[in-house]
Amino acid sequence: MSNLFVKQSATASFFGRLGRHALRGIEQIGDATMLGLGALSLFFVRPWQGKHFVLQLSALGVGSLIIIIITGAFTGMVLALQGYYTLAKFGSESLLGAGVGMSIIRELGPVLGAFMVIGRAGSSITAEIGIMRVTEQTDALEMMAINPKQRILLPRIVATTIAVPLLVSIFDVIGIGSGYIVGVELLGVNPGAYMAELVSTVTMHDIYGGWVKAVVFGFMIGMICTYMGYRSEPTTEGVARATTQAVVVSSVTVLILDYILTSFYL
Repeated sequence: MSNLFVKQSATASFFGRLGRHALRGIEQIGDATMLGLGALSLFFVRPWQGKHFVLQLSALGVGSLIIIIITGAFTGMVLALQGYYTLAKFGSESLLGAGVGMSIIRELGPVLGAFMVIGRAGSSITAEIGIMRVTEQTDALEMMAINPKQRILLPRIVATTIAVPLLVSIFDVIGIGSGYIVGVELLGVNPGAYMAELVSTVTMHDIYGGWVKAVVFGFMIGMICTYMGYRSEPTTEGVARATTQAVVVSSVTVLILDYILTSFYL
């Protein structure tokens, strides 16, 4: 009887912890939604944050350009290299352009581009806002009658929503171009066949689907990273923990949303 009681207690304790974690997660999702929507509702409220939008676009977009170019170039080259030797087994090397283009535009461009932005810009957003909390800069803004949500959160959410689609577009162009160089110049694929298959296979529906994914990913990255920083504990350990959580949660969210959006666009 005692062993049965211990097992029942352990089971109840396990499901109790699981339920508490689930409720805490739901509470955090609701809190993040209310915080982000509250910041977005201040978009047209004076004073308009145009200067800060531009500054954040430069910091997040231009600052991430190099890593996007490098990642896009090597992604396209690897796809061309692997795709060529796979298609060569079936005598279909001419389909290399279609394979590289579809893979990058529909999936790898938005997902890998979002991952690069999360690692380079998303983590810095969370850390920067968390440090503002530690140094009480947000309290100082409130003392000066400046809404921290409008000055701190709103520009970063808007900047990531705009910057990610632009960076993903650059990723796509660089990836397809590097795939062309490897496939045509190094592996000897016919350039006319490469481009013809690419143009005939990739449609505007595929391009729009990639852009929609990029916009959604950018918006969610901004929402999650700003929330994690704004709600972080005002300590160095709290900021470090919030930054790690922001990267992990943003990455997992991108993968989940990628599946959901892909199922709609197929």
